[in-house]
Amino acid sequence: MFFRNERNHIKNLGHSGVLSEEVEGIVQGHRDGHGFVLRDDGDADIYLPPNEMRAVLHKDRVKARVVRQDRRGRPEGRVVEIVERPEQPIIGRLLHEGGVWLVAPEDKRYGQDVLIPKGATGPAKVGQVVVVQLTEPPALFGQPVGRVKEVLGEIDDPGMEIEIAVRKYGVPHEFSEACLAQAKALPDKVRATDKRGRVDLTDIPLVTIDGEDARDFDDAVYCEPAKVGRTKGWRLLVAIADVSHYVQTGSDIDIDAYDRATSVYFPRRVIPMLPEKLSNGLCSLNPEVDRLCMVCDMLVTSAGEIYAYQFYPAVMFSHARFTYTEVAAILANTRGPEAAKRKERVKDLLNLHDVYRALLKARSVRGAVDFETTETQIICDDAGRIEKIVPRVRTEAHRLIEEAMLAANVCSADFIAEGKHPGLFRVHEGPTPEKKEILRNYLKAMGVGMSISDDPRPAEFQAVAEATKDRPDAQQIHTMLLRSMQQAIYTPINSGHFGLAYEAYTHFTSPIRRYPDLLVHRVIKAILGKTKYQLPMLPTPGEAHAKLAKRLASRVKVPSAKPQKASVAPSKEVMAWEAAGLHCSANERRADEASRDVEAWLKCKYMREHLGEEYGGVVTAATTFGIFVTLDAMYVEGLVHITELGGEYFKFDEARQELRGERTGIRYAIGSRVRVQVSRVDLDGRKIDFRLVREGEELTSRALKDKGLPSPTGVPAKAADKRSGRKKSEASRSAQSPIQALRSAVKKATSKMKGKGRTARR
Repeated sequence: MFFRNERNHIKNLGHSGVLSEEVEGIVQGHRDGHGFVLRDDGDADIYLPPNEMRAVLHKDRVKARVVRQDRRGRPEGRVVEIVERPEQPIIGRLLHEGGVWLVAPEDKRYGQDVLIPKGATGPAKVGQVVVVQLTEPPALFGQPVGRVKEVLGEIDDPGMEIEIAVRKYGVPHEFSEACLAQAKALPDKVRATDKRGRVDLTDIPLVTIDGEDARDFDDAVYCEPAKVGRTKGWRLLVAIADVSHYVQTGSDIDIDAYDRATSVYFPRRVIPMLPEKLSNGLCSLNPEVDRLCMVCDMLVTSAGEIYAYQFYPAVMFSHARFTYTEVAAILANTRGPEAAKRKERVKDLLNLHDVYRALLKARSVRGAVDFETTETQIICDDAGRIEKIVPRVRTEAHRLIEEAMLAANVCSADFIAEGKHPGLFRVHEGPTPEKKEILRNYLKAMGVGMSISDDPRPAEFQAVAEATKDRPDAQQIHTMLLRSMQQAIYTPINSGHFGLAYEAYTHFTSPIRRYPDLLVHRVIKAILGKTKYQLPMLPTPGEAHAKLAKRLASRVKVPSAKPQKASVAPSKEVMAWEAAGLHCSANERRADEASRDVEAWLKCKYMREHLGEEYGGVVTAATTFGIFVTLDAMYVEGLVHITELGGEYFKFDEARQELRGERTGIRYAIGSRVRVQVSRVDLDGRKIDFRLVREGEELTSRALKDKGLPSPTGVPAKAADKRSGRKKSEASRSAQSPIQALRSAVKKATSKMKGKGRTARR
């Protein structure tokens, strides 16, 4: 696709500097008007100044040429050709200003408003959120033009943030008619013909253990003592919903499932990978009904080693639906009220707990990384407003199920590797050379006394975590250990799982909500049946795919000398599996980004009600431009800009990951405790700004005292504290509207200039 007006503009405008060769990439807009070209070859992004961004749109595929380096040393480019402009709906609010209709994009990376001709507004009203389809692209001296394609509703409608996010990130949220028709034609329950050739496990008391709000149940578990070799051990059964029995390769349901690649979880709403008839009905391991499943049947030693395993298709009957809270209560007190209600299942749960403790021993011997992190849950009312944000508590029940699922996933990876059949492994590689160096410097600067080797093992990370767990800055150190690791991906090339310390690992346990798991089931069935599984024809990769491909290209490394468990020739078949892995990995990222966007929007809306209020918090990141602080009471993160840290120059220490004041020596690092005031909330930008109050000033006084210098007010620190009333009034003034703040600042500046005019002129 080529746009003549942009090409003419490019030809007619010359520029100085030696031109580099043309490179292709995707335009990434920025809310401040400039942008970047994310290069396909993985090299440094090309900076596009605002004047270059006027004729292109965020997400355009372009050819660009580097023309100079800007003042910050970045390669600055010029767009020479628009290769492709994807069909991208723009979401925003319809406005009517000076007789002109326009839509202000909700995603500020688009940079300019879209003009709407008078007859193209449809049924939309002023202020409503709409979806716009472009009819004319932007040009150097002209804004983009479009028409209203869909009206989403009012900005404050319940769930509007989700409606925006699914369109903003291109998340498929409507099943095709063919897919729904095919799902409707499926039976409502397991038929006698479906049970043929399957192991009957209906008398085995398998149970599901999930969260209170779970609606689809992928997995069921059962454990009993067993003799393993010459010693005591356990037989552990992990039964997983057999989605592959109902979703045939290349079917209409399969096409929609592959396109989504994963279910997307939002507060109060899930966009499922499969139609509800399958996800909550026919495939879900609901209690007291027959269900088809794939079983990983394992023998586990007392040391937690998997002695033997087998896979087989079965039919099961869930004997109970437990919640994590309920199981944790039973394990904590086998004579309590929860245990009394479920007395026939208590023994089975204790067996599960025993095998879990054995598997935990094996995890420790392996040296798998195991950091405790705080995940949060947003609790909303019926209108979609946040009532509170609470930490998710991980109990013994959560860990028990997690270890059982890890064991089944390891067996599935080993089975595929031994069967020499291509499939998707879940690969998590060690840190990149750059991240290793940053981590080494950090550990040295913090005086940890331990480091990591050139080819680190997970046990080295776990050893540092164990050695520092009782230090006051333990949270800071553990955060840095986590940040040094890469994200896991799906790929047919098995490079092992670094974090879990497994030589081979895959995803087998959630085929209702993850497409890679469905593919793993199909491969396992093919190996059992001594056949070969052929991938279906795959849809064209999208934007998420392109972004992830670029990210992965930048971290290509020399293959390890260690032989891989599954060695496959680089054939068309392997390339197809690589494409499938990349697609699933990219859409996993897309789902995460959409979920985070909604959570950020909800948190911003929540914090608008708390403008001007003060809270205690902890620094969760330090950067060149400020510190990010997470509030203790609300688990909400915001930025304290460097200009709000005090009247001195702060320098970012990369080795220590902290900001340090040059005059006072005050330090702000991960884990530092501060007190902040909520000063600004930007709903469109999903940003919350804080300003430092009181405790930051106390820290300054303390740092100055350590240096033998007077406090910043020229009085002792304690005396300064007595002025907290004045500080509080200043804090309340800072929460005034921007117009009021501007007026008072101008008035203040004018009065100062009257007395200092001559001095200023000198």
